[in-house]
Amino acid sequence: MYRLYGGLGSPYSLKMRAVLRYRRIPHIWLAGNGPDVMGRLFSQLKAPVIPVLEFPDGTVMNDSTPLIRELERRLPGERTVVPEDEAQAFLAWLLEDMADEWGTKAMFHYRWFRERDQLMLGRWLAFDRLAGAGRQAIEQAGEAFRERQVGRMALVGCTPANAPLIEATAKKVFDLLDPMATDEGYLFGSRPSVADFGWYGQLSQLASDPTPHEVMAERAPFLMRWLANLDDASGVDGRWRDPPADPSAAVIGLLKMAGEIYLPFLLANAAAAQAGEETFTVELWGQPYSQGTFRYQVKCLAELRAAYAGLSAAARKSLDPLLEDAGLRAALAGG
Repeated sequence: MYRLYGGLGSPYSLKMRAVLRYRRIPHIWLAGNGPDVMGRLFSQLKAPVIPVLEFPDGTVMNDSTPLIRELERRLPGERTVVPEDEAQAFLAWLLEDMADEWGTKAMFHYRWFRERDQLMLGRWLAFDRLAGAGRQAIEQAGEAFRERQVGRMALVGCTPANAPLIEATAKKVFDLLDPMATDEGYLFGSRPSVADFGWYGQLSQLASDPTPHEVMAERAPFLMRWLANLDDASGVDGRWRDPPADPSAAVIGLLKMAGEIYLPFLLANAAAAQAGEETFTVELWGQPYSQGTFRYQVKCLAELRAAYAGLSAAARKSLDPLLEDAGLRAALAGG
């Protein structure tokens, strides 16, 4: 039995829970764990972040992307979340990476930018950890957590100056995925991929937090129900998209956004890290975007480039025109 330690307010926790459910991997979901439990787990890990997955052999890991890869290695089978076609698999991991590293900005922005969302989520997240401790204790803890998270916003780029761009990218994702939900099913066929689960994790929070819930309900109502269904897709069977077929409109749109937003962001972050700069600014969709430099996202760029370099000649041949059109090929090739 696997044990997943996470929280309802954590996009990566819900992403992993949905993967476990879809893959029909027997597991126990453990949320709202106290400091004793988490201290034991975090003492075995490099970074004290959720979700933490405890394997049946006692091994513990966190970070959703390596966790999904490890589950694929340990439990290969028909319910894999990685497309069988090499080119599709590359695209799926790229879009999952964009969800994790850029999509999370929309989640963090909407959650902590406006006072109504700050108050509600501070209390909700405190309740998840302190249910039964009494209203006063929960509200006090919620206020403390709210102050801490609001204080971190500039570090991750969720500033008032960046707000219009972040909200515009979120709405663009809504507009791309809502018709996919009705017309395609999933990004790479009639079964969910790692990319679908990556976006599910971030968007699951937007679907429940007050302000983005209202935006999504008006702009992308079918996406909202798609998210509710993907929360437990253990009963979903399907097929991968036929590789000779053109990618779906949603995939093409997300790749274009990656070329216009995500890869330029990663490149600027990597250049700042190499130069030893603590912050950087890059122009995205005609607007200046600034934030603190992150080493982890330098690693993300390096891994995407390594994955591209490792593609077979046949996969490269099929992908390069698509990546060129999206403005991605040169960045992935290292030029």
